[in-house]
Amino acid sequence: MTDRIAARFARCRAEGRAALVTYVMAGDPDPETSLAILSALPEAGADIVEFGLPFTDPMADGPAIQAAGLRALKAGQTTVKTLELVRRFRETDPDTPVILMGYFNPIYVYGVERFLADAKAAGADGFIVVDLPPEMDEEFCLPALQAGFAFIRLATPTTDDRRLPTVLRNTAGFVYYVSITGVTGTATPDFGRVAEAVARIKRHTELPVVVGFGVKSGEHAAAVARGADGVVVGSAIVDAVARSLDADGHGTAETVPSVTALVRDLARGVRSARKARAA
Repeated sequence: MTDRIAARFARCRAEGRAALVTYVMAGDPDPETSLAILSALPEAGADIVEFGLPFTDPMADGPAIQAAGLRALKAGQTTVKTLELVRRFRETDPDTPVILMGYFNPIYVYGVERFLADAKAAGADGFIVVDLPPEMDEEFCLPALQAGFAFIRLATPTTDDRRLPTVLRNTAGFVYYVSITGVTGTATPDFGRVAEAVARIKRHTELPVVVGFGVKSGEHAAAVARGADGVVVGSAIVDAVARSLDADGHGTAETVPSVTALVRDLARGVRSARKARAA
């Protein structure tokens, strides 16, 4: 499963560019619309997709993703249904890596062994579990690695050189650098400092380093892509979903096109960055 992630970064390197990683919430605003959005992302230019596990009590998500999670839960989204959406996505897309992102509580309630078996059967490639630090690796990280998944760890502006080796110890797939202090979608990063942070992390690991939190446009994506191996965009995409809904919070004919228009702009930004530097 981690082979899909490695293959995708290898392809991006061969093309001389960073990867575009896009986040959407599973089940937002309803399962069928969510699947349509997920399925449209690769064609619009996403290289890797992160699929959020809805949870009632997030700690790192800003207002946009919190609202998306609540919409999904209101529509009846569950962990079982999320894995079913991944399975259905895999029926038409065997190559795009899928990362499940969320919090440990839903996985714990589901049962770690059962969750890993079902995620493998569905076709997931890895996990980002925001509230599991390295000190809790035995809870989920190590079983996930043993099952063949990538476990992607977050590094932040406050992760210093003493802490970084601990954070990286069991990380696989890529390293996710959080470019701001705070929650998702609430600030714009200092792009110069981001490049410095990525260079510092890369002195400690051969894994790709991707940057997220605060990237909202193709221009932002290009700025990050000049120094990182990948760019993650979540809140801006989730906002595009929210703006397209009707008064009752249901998907409309504009929902998928609104998302893909933004993702195409982000993809153009990512793809222009390395070309501009090469020129």
